Amino acid sequence: MGKKWCVYLLECQDGSFYTGVTNDIDARMKAHATGKGSKCVKAKGFKELLKTKLCKNKSDACKQEYVIKQLPKNIKLGWFE
Repeated sequence: MGKKWCVYLLECQDGSFYTGVTNDIDARMKAHATGKGSKCVKAKGFKELLKTKLCKNKSDACKQEYVIKQLPKNIKLGWFE
């Protein structure tokens, strides 16, 4: 069986949030920390992983990512509860 897909929320050095999907959270956080995860996080600087949520598959993870990205910043953390 393959790795489980998840959606995650991280905080950048400037206080902004970044939402993404992955099937290897440890490798993805290492990529963000070294500036190789995404252009956005590379520009703003990686601070910390805030939340993750397991999803059924990649499609579900991408749909959840879209939903989270539409939310105001002050509601994003609560979505994971």
